[in-house]
Parts: sequence; structure tokens; C-alpha cells
Amino acid sequence: MAAGSVPLTTADGAPVEVRRSARRRRTVAAFWENGTAVVAIPAHFSGAQEREWVDRMLEKLRRQETKRRAGAAKGRTDAALAARAAELSATYLGGKAVPASVRWVTNQNSRWGSATPSEGTIRLSHKLQPMPQWVIDYVLLHELAHLLVAAHNAAFWRLLAAYPETERAKAFLEGVSFATARGLPADAEDDVDVDGPASG
Repeated sequence: MAAGSVPLTTADGAPVEVRRSARRRRTVAAFWENGTAVVAIPAHFSGAQEREWVDRMLEKLRRQETKRRAGAAKGRTDAALAARAAELSATYLGGKAVPASVRWVTNQNSRWGSATPSEGTIRLSHKLQPMPQWVIDYVLLHELAHLLVAAHNAAFWRLLAAYPETERAKAFLEGVSFATARGLPADAEDDVDVDGPASG
């Protein structure tokens, strides 16, 4: 960005970072990273190509966010999450984990979920909302188990052993974390071939 130029922002004021990569030849990607909209483009792009693709990819992120919010409104609400917690506790924990509250939060950037056993509260990161239900169920069950066993010890993992998607969900979340930490798009749909239909 040239000195004195106005910083890029999304329509709702979030900062935008453009990353040029020599390794990226034919694709453009957009993703969120710590509250910043990141658009990754090939290093050889001209200024005009950069502007065109940044606009396109920011619009793509906007549509995805609209879709995510619509999905949340259809069932990924705090009330729906609490109801699901009760179902999972009954199915896998004999109904022993009874949280005082279960809710989505937007301030958890380094954890998928957290529990406070002394208060009986569970919080799940809103970043889970677009993920498959079996992944959300795993994180929710994980936090429910913490209401019964605080540590990650053998007793804790025995509580999760009955859930059939435990290992699959752990691997899924590790993959998302790995990609995000390296600035890669966690969602393959964010990667657009510049020579494909989207380029017009």
C-alpha cells in the first residue's frame, strides 16, 4: 500500500489485507483472520487486477457472512444450542452434565469452546457455526464432559469414547487450525481460479 493511501476496509468497516504470493499462480482466496478480511492474490497481478479481485472476493465474503447469519437464524441460536446440549448429555453422558447456560460467543479466537464447571456455563465460538453438525456436536460434548471432569485425563476421554465422531471431529478441527495459522483458506470454496468462470 502506498504511503498516504487510505487503508482498505470492508463495507462494515473491518480491515482488509491484500497478500501477494509468488507461489500463487492462478487462484485468488479470501478468508477471515483475527477480524481482518485477507485477500490472497498472485504476485504478478497488476494494480487493476488487484482492485478487481479484491472487490470480487470481498463481495464473496459478504455473501458467505449473510449465508452464515441466515443459518444461525434457522437453528444455530443459543436456544437451539442449549437444546442440543441436553440431547447430547442424555445420549452420551447419562444426562449427568446439566449446564446452567450454553451460548455462542464471538470473543473466542484461540479456542473452539470453553466451560466453567464451577458456574456450569458453556461457550462455543461462533466460528463453528458454518461447520458440519457432527463437529459442533463434538465440541459441545467436549465442553459438557468438562462439567463432569475438569482435566483432560483418562476419565475425561472415557466420557467422549461413546461419541462415534470424536476422532474425525478432532482431525477436522486440527486441519482448520493448521490452515488458518498458515494463512490458508480454511474453506476450499474461498479459493477461486482466476482463469475460471469467475474471471468473466
